Amino acid sequence: MTLARRVIACLDVRDGRVVKGTRFRDHQDMGGITELAAHYSAEGVDELVFYDITASPQGRRVDLSWVDAVARQIDIPFCVAGGIGSVADARAVLLAGADKISVNTPATRRPELVQELAREFGSQCVVVGVDSLRDEDGTWRIRQLTGDPDATRALEVTTLDWVERVQELGAGEVVLNAMGSDGVRQGYDVEQLSAVRQVCEVPLIASGGAGRAQHFIDVFRAADVDGALAAGVFHSGDLSIAALKVELAAAGIVVRHVEVLS
Repeated sequence: MTLARRVIACLDVRDGRVVKGTRFRDHQDMGGITELAAHYSAEGVDELVFYDITASPQGRRVDLSWVDAVARQIDIPFCVAGGIGSVADARAVLLAGADKISVNTPATRRPELVQELAREFGSQCVVVGVDSLRDEDGTWRIRQLTGDPDATRALEVTTLDWVERVQELGAGEVVLNAMGSDGVRQGYDVEQLSAVRQVCEVPLIASGGAGRAQHFIDVFRAADVDGALAAGVFHSGDLSIAALKVELAAAGIVVRHVEVLS
């Protein structure tokens, strides 16, 4: 049996609003959190992912008030990230209604956090976001604090080594954020995703670069990812979830809830 590929909408949150940038910079307001969540849920998206992009740079946990509001508004799975640095932080977010929590910068600071979360809540709840960029020597390495361009730091850890490490610690899913492709709508970084796929044995989600339906088809076929995440192309209305799923199904990609468009 072939598992359906997931179409995921990403909502970057800053100061209680959804924003979208290009290569993690120059963020523009996209609308209200609960309003956009309800819109994508009604459109048939498989999951939502929320990133409070300033939580880690500001040294705080994600605001639980909007997590609770989203949980009351939609009935599809959603994942939340933003300054989750402890089991207590994660528990609060899950109790507020999130189905999964995602850690990124806090895990790079203290990798054992991934193991603690997996032991407490199960790997199925634990996602590790990986912000990755190719350096001048051609090697992909991870970044931290990417929600604030002035605070972003490059680490010596290679992306492939980090993906292997977080799996060993209990991560149940990896989201690869290809920073060089983010927001430019020229397609996912298939080369990098394919390399990560070779070492990633848990579900792998592609993030960064979607601009049209063919980009989703390409990344599902070439990189064998389990899901593809996008933001700007959905927020702008240039591509609807329903239209995308029709094109994916027509290309032979197994997806959920395909709506026949007139």
